[in-house]
Amino acid sequence: MSEQLLIIGCGNLLRGDDAVGPVLVRRLLELGLPPDVGVADAGTSGMDVAFRMRGVEMVILVDAARTGAEAGTIYSVPGSIVEQLPPLTGINLHAFRWDHALAFGRWLLKDEYPRSVQVYLIEGADFTIGAPLSPPVAARMEDLAHHLHHNPWQPYPGYARVFDSSSDHHGDVAA
Repeated sequence: MSEQLLIIGCGNLLRGDDAVGPVLVRRLLELGLPPDVGVADAGTSGMDVAFRMRGVEMVILVDAARTGAEAGTIYSVPGSIVEQLPPLTGINLHAFRWDHALAFGRWLLKDEYPRSVQVYLIEGADFTIGAPLSPPVAARMEDLAHHLHHNPWQPYPGYARVFDSSSDHHGDVAA
């Protein structure tokens, strides 16, 4: 059976809580996944994200965030919100992030772009080079990994609503 749901972890393994996406992918491989669910460690390469999404029905993307909220807070953002970027003029491959990849993927893949893209951003506390995941981020990553292991097609529970005032789209925050 081919992958119908792809979970992509983004972030830099060498920068503390920024590693939460790739660490989650590794944890999911340890826990195991249903046969129609795949994982990808996209690290810091946004371009890999765009090409891995081809023909997959649903994508879940996990990365760290730094907004000043409490460490371990999970933001759940529909891909349709973050893929609306201004033109990518002057951007280079080093600066090509996963949100650029979503916009680029929508343009490139057309009918092969996933029907649904969900982004989970986990608020980090420590982005120091060489640091491990901070305890609140490690705990929330573990909880999200177990949720995705048991029920990957269902949204991660426990959100407060967050609305994008510039559109009809909205995301959620899990405290």
